[in-house]
Amino acid sequence: MTSPTTIVLFHSAYGLRPAVHAAADRLRAAGHEVHVPDLYEGRTAETVEDGMAIKDEIGREELLRRAVTAAAPLSDRGLVYAGFSLGGSIAQNLALADEKARGLLLLHGTSDLPEDASMDDLPVQLHVADPDPFEPHDWLNAWYLRMGRAGADVEVHRYHGAGHLFTDPELDDYDAEAAERTWTVALAFLEDVAAG
Repeated sequence: MTSPTTIVLFHSAYGLRPAVHAAADRLRAAGHEVHVPDLYEGRTAETVEDGMAIKDEIGREELLRRAVTAAAPLSDRGLVYAGFSLGGSIAQNLALADEKARGLLLLHGTSDLPEDASMDDLPVQLHVADPDPFEPHDWLNAWYLRMGRAGADVEVHRYHGAGHLFTDPELDDYDAEAAERTWTVALAFLEDVAAG
């Protein structure tokens, strides 16, 4: 690896659960430095409904503020922003605002982006269930086009029949085969980012 990558990995609406730490450990084992901010400050959810209630209670602006506070001290290194579902949405927002960002890895989630967004040649990789109730086809097609117009270098990987958060072994969404394929592709993507 020619240039070690520092990754900030944001949790989903369920909070900072064991699956997020396991994912971070997998990335560390591949040679990356990984930070996993706890945007819920110790709270976790057992159901997506409970998780969305925590998210709504904290509020999107406060979640973004906490994310920026966690990432800002590291940003001079040229971060790869990554996240699961809600965390992907947060990662995308931070990557858009960081001129030094080196990459964006989205697992199960995207975010809207402003018309004037610019991310010249930023490598972006999305892994998403197909179909996904939270990321419908029309939305993803529009997102892909907008990301391309913004200058991102985007790859989308779809996993037919998988549940929304299919990389989390503790959820009913889990799909072992899709999860392993995701990590194989994502680790290759991060190697490419590291190689510059």
